Amino acid sequence: MSEERSSLDLGQGPFPGREAWREVVERGLAGASFEKKLVSLLGEGLAIQPLYTRGDLPDAGAGGEDPAGFPGAPPLTRGAWPLATPGGWEILQRLDHPDPSAAAEQAAVELSRGATGLRLTFDAAFRAGLSPSDPAALGLLGEGGVHVSRADQLAPILARLGEESRLAIDAGGQPLAAAALVQAACALQGLEPSRLQLSLDADPIGALARDGALPLQLEAALEDLGELALWAKAQLPLATTALVSTEAIHHAGADAVQELAIALSTGARYLRALEAAGLSIEDAADQIVFQLQVGSDVFVEIAKLRTARRLWCRILEASGVESPRMTLHAQTAWRSMTARDPWVNMLRATVAAFAGAAGGAQAFTVRPFDAAVSHPDDFARRIARNTQLILRDESQLHRVIDPAGGSFYVENLSEELGAAAWSELQSLEAAGGVGAALLEGSLQRRLAETAAERRNRIARRKLPITGVSEFPHLEERPLARQLPDLESLRAKWVKDASERGGAVAGAGVEAAQTSGAPGGAGSASRDASERGASRLDRASELAAGGADIGALAGLFSRGGPTRIEPLRFERLSEPFERLRDRSDAQLASAGVRPKVFLANLGPVARHLARAMFADNFFGAGGIETQGNDGFADAAEAAAAFTASGAKVAAICGADADYEAMIPAFAAALRSAGATRIYVAGRPGAHEEAWRKSGVDGFIFMGSDLVACLEDTLDHMGVGR
Repeated sequence: MSEERSSLDLGQGPFPGREAWREVVERGLAGASFEKKLVSLLGEGLAIQPLYTRGDLPDAGAGGEDPAGFPGAPPLTRGAWPLATPGGWEILQRLDHPDPSAAAEQAAVELSRGATGLRLTFDAAFRAGLSPSDPAALGLLGEGGVHVSRADQLAPILARLGEESRLAIDAGGQPLAAAALVQAACALQGLEPSRLQLSLDADPIGALARDGALPLQLEAALEDLGELALWAKAQLPLATTALVSTEAIHHAGADAVQELAIALSTGARYLRALEAAGLSIEDAADQIVFQLQVGSDVFVEIAKLRTARRLWCRILEASGVESPRMTLHAQTAWRSMTARDPWVNMLRATVAAFAGAAGGAQAFTVRPFDAAVSHPDDFARRIARNTQLILRDESQLHRVIDPAGGSFYVENLSEELGAAAWSELQSLEAAGGVGAALLEGSLQRRLAETAAERRNRIARRKLPITGVSEFPHLEERPLARQLPDLESLRAKWVKDASERGGAVAGAGVEAAQTSGAPGGAGSASRDASERGASRLDRASELAAGGADIGALAGLFSRGGPTRIEPLRFERLSEPFERLRDRSDAQLASAGVRPKVFLANLGPVARHLARAMFADNFFGAGGIETQGNDGFADAAEAAAAFTASGAKVAAICGADADYEAMIPAFAAALRSAGATRIYVAGRPGAHEEAWRKSGVDGFIFMGSDLVACLEDTLDHMGVGR
């Protein structure tokens, strides 16, 4: 062993520091760029350094205190709780069966097997304020949620709740109607509404972003939010009424910086609306719940949740709240779910749930692993529930406050993410806030740009998707799921609504015309508490009498609807899944998949790496590859190509063999009938010469995989 010691030898005194480390690293790079080789870029425009030290921690305050503070104290970076809570975070499960009876049974199963709360989304017909008897509602009944149009359909779900169980209700643009149904359903079921743990989740900006429309003007919907909060304070004292959900904008492509900025802008707007309605600033803050989306980049997601609390705390302090606090819920990101190889979604959900717990979410929802494929079955729902139960009860994550705190990387990332999000928030607010940005379409365009940048990174496999763009399994068996019979259910709901008929609906319409409900812009000057009492109490009476959503929506309607340019929602894996669908369609119609012949050069040891790369490359588009042990000469390869029946070939081998062998192999394959020839690897200075010999293109890490596969399938005549 040499006696010469490295300048970084830890046996000689203290660690030499970042400068000496950088010097040694750059010598090892032999002239290559430090930034290109060792610094990774996040989609948010932030950089991940290869090394973090104590010097990367945020600067201490004037008194030397930790800028992250203490758990449960401003700026809330380290968590909302001062001590570890015995029960941990809330485990919320989604109710997603369109039939309310089946949803009630789901609720019973979930709560009896470990869930502590439920998320209930009403169907698209309810969110649009349409009765089942309305012809316009037919295609919306049971779509995107549970069909609830009357109090008697909601009552069985409420009956499943325990005293400590939370029910979060997403009613889209009809939160007041939903509150009236809750009150009426409690009366039908003999429940005391003041004891219910409810989140009424009025989120007019989020609903507008998701549905592309609201049944009334946005400003009127914000006034209604204030009415609902005042009414609920008296009738449902344990309930929260305002939700800031980033679900829609995350689906549309928002990165972590944009998600934080949009959430904070929305929260600030709701805070102003609640205060304008007559709530104190402290009470208004207590009414707001945030729901952020969590993907599988564990450190970014932990930093995002920590940063959300810090920035909201800053807004509350500036608004005059003496004891800032934040209720932060999270759920696994829909856009990260894959329909291909959906079993990997279990791993994605586990990583996301861990990030949610480590980031300090007070409640978390895990989507079932098959949610992108079909209606989740009982097994998938059990796995989603047990993912959290294992992390909480076996891993004991809830026993540690801010487990990522003190990590040089996470603390630095939280600081940088917070600075970027605050700057984005200031720009958004200067332009009128998130509501104005949605109405004019600038937010849609910005999110579309971010999504396009991310799609480009995915297409070039800078963001790999396991089971889809990496390690695709063409022979995977699709999940078998029994879908709800929506056609029969809709016929039943329409018939039921028609039989109940005009008496109840007519009473609701008459009430809407005679109860003093606001009818125009002048209503904004009326005292919010009086409006809330007159409309919500009257609506509760009508709902108890059997009025459905059509009648209740008529009671609360005023002005015209709000419509915006729709956001584009797409899961990250969808471009590849569309390619796989084309391959599956050909397999179903012709009995064979599209295929590419691998013209492997030389012995296995020399071509294996490139052959495996090509197999993975084409497999991502549903294209089979025909491999072999390699060919010593071009004639042998051409004969094997002819026997394969393929029309497309890919030459795979070692760089050292390419210059001598590619011209002959390409010419021979072309003569044997190859209509397209690829080379696995970058051509460098040989591109022109190899193209002249018959090569059509090159596949390599960093090339646009989606574009190449689309073009190849088009060339093969595989239908779109």
